[in-house]
Amino acid sequence: MARPASTRPTEVELQILRILWELGPSPVREIHKRLKADRGTNYSTTVKMLAVMLDKDLVHRDERAQPHVYRAGISRKNAGRLMLGELIEKVYEGSAMTLVLQALSSSQATKEERDEIRRLLDQMEGKSP
Repeated sequence: MARPASTRPTEVELQILRILWELGPSPVREIHKRLKADRGTNYSTTVKMLAVMLDKDLVHRDERAQPHVYRAGISRKNAGRLMLGELIEKVYEGSAMTLVLQALSSSQATKEERDEIRRLLDQMEGKSP
């Protein structure tokens, strides 16, 4: 039995989404120009990737515009939530705390990052506005 199609962006799809998040709505040629510079991708591959992403609802296409203009169908924040949620479930057995502890122990957080973490925790506990 075939595996159901994933709505989670692949590495290349995520790269296209980053391009669209940075540039905003763009024609294929502009997306391809960036993708080619980063990956050496040919034009037909870029078109095919956008078609797949359209089917997955990761991008939307304005067919009234000539040439057609593509825009991200998912925000950076929502893509992050989706991917982070899957990571927490698959790797950390649903424990967000384990993920946070692992992230903090794997790299040295700056004072600013630690202050922001404290602020978020205080906010979650209702200690600050």
